[in-house]
Amino acid sequence: MRLDKFLKVSRLIKRRSLAKEIAEQKRIKVNNNIAKPSVNVEIGDEIEITFGRSMVTVKVLEVKEHVRKNEATELYEVIKEEKMNSDE
Repeated sequence: MRLDKFLKVSRLIKRRSLAKEIAEQKRIKVNNNIAKPSVNVEIGDEIEITFGRSMVTVKVLEVKEHVRKNEATELYEVIKEEKMNSDE
């Protein structure tokens, strides 16, 4: 599944267009490589997303085309959440 679609389906990012935009700004890495929106996401991949002053790293547990809102968090496991200092 495409990265931008996975981020939307998993509800890590609300809209696919926003996921695409963030990836194009080089703020998303898959397995430590800067990822384009079209990168194929597979089970076991690690996705690192930078949101403003915070960074979230998740591990893909499942890839599904459609999930209910309450099942979205079952698609991934949060490995790390960091707040970045404004000093950096």
